[in-house]
Amino acid sequence: MEKIETLQKMIDEANNIVFFGGAGVSTDSGIKDFRSKDGLYSLKTKYPAEYMLSSDMFFKHTREFYEYYRENLNCLNVEPNATHKFLKKLEDEGKLKAVITQNIDGLHSKAGSKNVLELHGTVFKNHCLKCGKSFSAEYVFNSKDVPLCDKCQGIIKPDVVLYGESLPDCFYDAERFIQKADMLIVAGTSLTVQPASGLISLFRGKYLVIINKTKTPYDQMADLVINDSLKKVFEKLK
Repeated sequence: MEKIETLQKMIDEANNIVFFGGAGVSTDSGIKDFRSKDGLYSLKTKYPAEYMLSSDMFFKHTREFYEYYRENLNCLNVEPNATHKFLKKLEDEGKLKAVITQNIDGLHSKAGSKNVLELHGTVFKNHCLKCGKSFSAEYVFNSKDVPLCDKCQGIIKPDVVLYGESLPDCFYDAERFIQKADMLIVAGTSLTVQPASGLISLFRGKYLVIINKTKTPYDQMADLVINDSLKKVFEKLK
């Protein structure tokens, strides 16, 4: 409880907060993370999970890619949790300037947050590789086989960053927000995936807070570390 009170004081003092979150932000909504013992990487598949979600897999084994994608990444009926809702409140108060997320589930936007930087893209944006037409997540997830464009019959690709692909331009926006922040809250991420985790080293503000169930390589840099579930933490904040 003492750490929660310390976190609350830090938030009250700060005026330029940036939130950086990973898969652990969405687990309270029922979405599987990647690296925990029950995460996607623990599932037995024909290929390793990294390859199942790779650019190479998409283009060489498109049908198998979509079978895996539909089964494991369909978040159409998932709702935001306490963390998403608290961040929306902080943004409404003018304290939170940006949400930087490694998640592709769109839950921050669903909760009402406006300035969301999706480093790995989102399942809610999809486009035809042939003509560029945009398609909804519903269209893709409800397709029976490989989703094809209703205009030119081209293959539709999710606007998510697959393994082997470059990060989007919003990565550079994330760098700028972190450099200007007086408080950086890092939550629900093991901070082991580069280059996204390297963003933390750019922070020069007053308070660096890390909230994660397990230790991270950046804990020694932090002003406050809380090893607990995000739900327990964010439900207690005002």
